[in-house]
Amino acid sequence: MNGKYPMKKINILTTTIATCFILFSGCRKTDDLPAAPDLAEEEPSLCDTPPLRLWLFQQFVNWGKEPTIIAASEELQMSNLANFYALHFENSAENQYFGVNGEYTDQVNKTFKDLKRFWNIGSINVIKVASHGSMLQDRSKVFEMYKSVYGYSDDKANHYADSIATLLKKYPQFLNGDHPAFTFNQFAIPDTTIANVGQIPAKIIIGDGLLQGFAALGYGDNAPQAILAHEFGHHIQYDLGILKTGMKLIPKTSRRIELMADAYAAYFLAHASGAAMQSNDVQQVAEVFFNTGDCDFAVDSHHGTPHQRKAATEWGYSLAKNSHKQDHILSTEEFARLFDAELNNIVKK
Repeated sequence: MNGKYPMKKINILTTTIATCFILFSGCRKTDDLPAAPDLAEEEPSLCDTPPLRLWLFQQFVNWGKEPTIIAASEELQMSNLANFYALHFENSAENQYFGVNGEYTDQVNKTFKDLKRFWNIGSINVIKVASHGSMLQDRSKVFEMYKSVYGYSDDKANHYADSIATLLKKYPQFLNGDHPAFTFNQFAIPDTTIANVGQIPAKIIIGDGLLQGFAALGYGDNAPQAILAHEFGHHIQYDLGILKTGMKLIPKTSRRIELMADAYAAYFLAHASGAAMQSNDVQQVAEVFFNTGDCDFAVDSHHGTPHQRKAATEWGYSLAKNSHKQDHILSTEEFARLFDAELNNIVKK
């Protein structure tokens, strides 16, 4: 694909991966936790784009110039519709399936049940839902997004809803919405009230596109569990007050939150009383989180570099495997303390 303009649009689209857990923040205050550690500043260093982002980039290249520009349109919001529909309107755990054809549903359901048993938080009301690109085929859902979420007039919402239907027919590259670019994200949000929508429950959202990307890289057996456990880690942070309403994040605080969620996930996945993954599976989990790292050192939503995310995963794994009492589960508070004590060493990786 030629030209700087479409390349710029691709870069805008690809930066959305796994960056949206902070859309809404709410928590209960826990006084038992110490203050956040004195976080080390991060010096920009050599940092290679991980394979997952390169894979997504190539998907846009395969589209061609015109459909890429259309998908990135700030007015049309085509690349966000399915993800944000799940965020705003998928408010029931009933009849949820994961993967375009439901191929990851059993993995996700079992892992979610185990997570709620393993961690000592008020997680009973957290639900898991999926983001499916097939939502783009439902005109009523598309209209509702434009009307209620984006605040467009009835005429404009109707016009854009018709436009989406036309675009799906015109561009077979969009796969009727099932192309991974339309659902390439994951979210964790607390219960909250949204204007023009109402009350939504605490939830975890997993997009089909993200699962497709990891499957393409050979991580389909472990990526669903890793993603879910990471997002559950954010709900632990809501519960503890590490994530707070109106919290202003800067690169180093966002990095702390993301790396801690990786570590929570690895600890659960490796623990004998958790998912009890074997070392080769946990190594794949480390590669999953490596692939969700970024090199955006100066961006407020910086998630940590690929190597830092892998290091946080390996630290959580080691904490579980090296415990003298294999059946003992650290409390979420104690885990956070231990992680914060190690964080600056992890960042040096």
